[in-house]
Amino acid sequence: MHIGQVAERTGLSLRTIRHYEEVGLVPASARSQGGFRLYTAADVARLMVIRRMKPLGFTLEQMGELLAVTDRLEGRTDAGPLPEAERRACLRRLEVFERAARERCEALRTQLQWAEEFAADLRRRGQQAAHGD
Repeated sequence: MHIGQVAERTGLSLRTIRHYEEVGLVPASARSQGGFRLYTAADVARLMVIRRMKPLGFTLEQMGELLAVTDRLEGRTDAGPLPEAERRACLRRLEVFERAARERCEALRTQLQWAEEFAADLRRRGQQAAHGD
């Protein structure tokens, strides 16, 4: 699919997708005869991983590391068979990312709670002021 279709499916801008390609996170799978980037469903899935990591504050480097780990675990590299020791190391690294994601989600829930309390306080103050209380 073309980059515009990928942008529609992922909710990412064309500029963002191009940036992720430039930094090596999601290279276009191919180019059309006219030179347009072409992407596969696997590329879209990869972009969705990145999109989900971004609001949790993961860096581009961390995104690349996680993608490398999952690529290796899922056999999407040219590195050959996955030795058991490497598989265990990849699984441990995946667990670290999962734990970090859970912790960051919890921090976001706390921030959201504070923001909702703030909005409710502003609403309450506005209502009181409107009624002359």
